[in-house]
Amino acid sequence: MIEVQGLTKFYGERPAIQDVTFSVPKGQVLGFLGPNGAGKSTTMRILAGFLGMSAGTASVDGFDVFSHSLEARRRIGYLPETNPLYDEMRVTGFLDLMCRLRGVPPSKRRGRVEHAIEACGLQDRRRDVIGRLSKGLRQRVGLAQAIVHDPIALILDEPTAGLDVAQTRETRNLVKELGRQHTVILSSHILPEVSATCERVLIINEGRIVADDTPQRLTERLGRDHGPQIEMLLRGEGGAEEIEAKLREVAGVDEVLVSAEGDEMWRAVVNGTSAGLREELTRVAVEAGLGVREVHARRLTLEDVFLSLTADDEPDPAEQE
Repeated sequence: MIEVQGLTKFYGERPAIQDVTFSVPKGQVLGFLGPNGAGKSTTMRILAGFLGMSAGTASVDGFDVFSHSLEARRRIGYLPETNPLYDEMRVTGFLDLMCRLRGVPPSKRRGRVEHAIEACGLQDRRRDVIGRLSKGLRQRVGLAQAIVHDPIALILDEPTAGLDVAQTRETRNLVKELGRQHTVILSSHILPEVSATCERVLIINEGRIVADDTPQRLTERLGRDHGPQIEMLLRGEGGAEEIEAKLREVAGVDEVLVSAEGDEMWRAVVNGTSAGLREELTRVAVEAGLGVREVHARRLTLEDVFLSLTADDEPDPAEQE
């Protein structure tokens, strides 16, 4: 459905992306992650036909986004991070205009507008002026304009940016519903939302792909590579440095971070390589006179994977995404 091979883009002498290669099959929701300046928006703009590439190829449904740009763009619905709305227009009029601009035949326009309004939950807002809508509803109008011409692929750049918790949940559910009928590439900084919405995750860092797999397999792989992570809630006198030194005595401990939780209460997060780490840490803590209130193996998340792969990245001010 979407094929990208060796995609490279230079701004002057600076590479924004280098040799980016991936494919997205029909009906898949792909989460596209990376720090600011990593190349996410550049890649998405090239796929949407808004930006040219320096090298490589990209195609949508077999149509090259450069040599057959119009055919490729007819098959794409694009929602950039800055929502492309006309505030003075009403919802229905705006969506009808989008149909006209995208070449939807006159006989199908009304049906396409009604479908987009229903799919995005805008039935009660069809006559509202866009500029008077809440941010969450405006985001729904932005999604409606992305699907009004019946594209086969959706490219959504930060669709939940700036929304509150309830609006984010609503938008997430809407994207999941849209994913039942469209191939979707979704960029977001809200990693729990990506885990809940996307069946596959692609991580880009410094312009190159550094991970491509399901969220579950990525977290499992990180656990194998870095060993268990144990979190402990301890009570006792002394300071963080003293507790840290005691826990570091355990064989297989690589890293210990101790923080204060209150009056003589401490939280310790321990990384290590030993399979029996939890039991040994508990034993050492008790022998040191510490009260063990809680100890458990911490389950790794997509955020842990993301930080592990991109922690040393410094955002480039030349490209803010």
